[in-house]
Amino acid sequence: MLAKTVLFHELGGPEVMRLEDVEVGEPGPGEVRIRVDAIGLNRAEVLFRTGHYIEPVKRFPARLGTEAAGVVEAVGEGVEEFRPGQPVSTVPGFSQNDHGVYAERAIVPAASVLHRPEGLGAVEGAAVWMPYLTAYGALVEAGGMRAGDTVVLNAASSSVGLAAIHVAGRVGATPIALTRTAAKKEALLKEGAAEVIVTGSEDVAERVLTATGGRGAEFVFDAVAGPGVRDLARMVADEGTLLVYGALSGEPTPYPGIDLGMPALNMRTYTMIETASRPERLRRAAAFVTSGLRSGAFRPVVDRTFDLGEIVEAHRYLESNAQVGKIVVTVAH
Repeated sequence: MLAKTVLFHELGGPEVMRLEDVEVGEPGPGEVRIRVDAIGLNRAEVLFRTGHYIEPVKRFPARLGTEAAGVVEAVGEGVEEFRPGQPVSTVPGFSQNDHGVYAERAIVPAASVLHRPEGLGAVEGAAVWMPYLTAYGALVEAGGMRAGDTVVLNAASSSVGLAAIHVAGRVGATPIALTRTAAKKEALLKEGAAEVIVTGSEDVAERVLTATGGRGAEFVFDAVAGPGVRDLARMVADEGTLLVYGALSGEPTPYPGIDLGMPALNMRTYTMIETASRPERLRRAAAFVTSGLRSGAFRPVVDRTFDLGEIVEAHRYLESNAQVGKIVVTVAH
């Protein structure tokens, strides 16, 4: 069976991606073949394509993508929790060196597949899991965020940033969003940010300290990393946590130096694989997100959709940072 599949034969910009016919085959033990209806784009795919991801491309041609929604077509040996015809979503629990979902059909590990909640369409099903599992996994599972805590988050208009705002609200914490310009301020307030601080024109640390009565934030959720962590560290409360989950700066990240005037600081990195690759954590995370979707507290925020044939344009838009929420690619059959 041939399926249109996005491949790239060299590292580079969006233009290195090609839509080619690839033989799909049958799922092996522990695998599921999915008819892909929608694909969620993530920054990790840009980093992988350009050679800046946490793991290098091992061979060419290479595939892309870990987040998709569709319908199960076939299951491999030992897979009992899924059957053909069921609507599902994939979560980023596998290497793009092994599997890729930028395609009409994809084979993925059953351990990285979740049943799609009733009433959640394919576009929404491709936009919800990575953001919410990242936010929940970092802030609640790893960080232990509780009611009454404050979390400061940068890259707030990204899909993960918006999910973090919603997750904080769900547990009774206070989200403070950082944005580089005032253009996205109203959108962030509408999504539930308690306060929005424009980093280009305001003293961020002073605003955070004022908002927390001088205490500082129990959590800072950082998508940027790089030298800026020194400034972020100064707004963390005593024994609070600086969680670094992204590396948008592309620069080396120092550990904030010891300053006798600074409170005790925990700093750790987080990747979604911590949640997606551990069955018990993934089970708890999926239950938390599903509960939020059913109650209406959570919802996928989709900025724009593209067709699979427009994958180059979709990646150019992803790299423009103009979006508020998720970019989704739809697949016609």
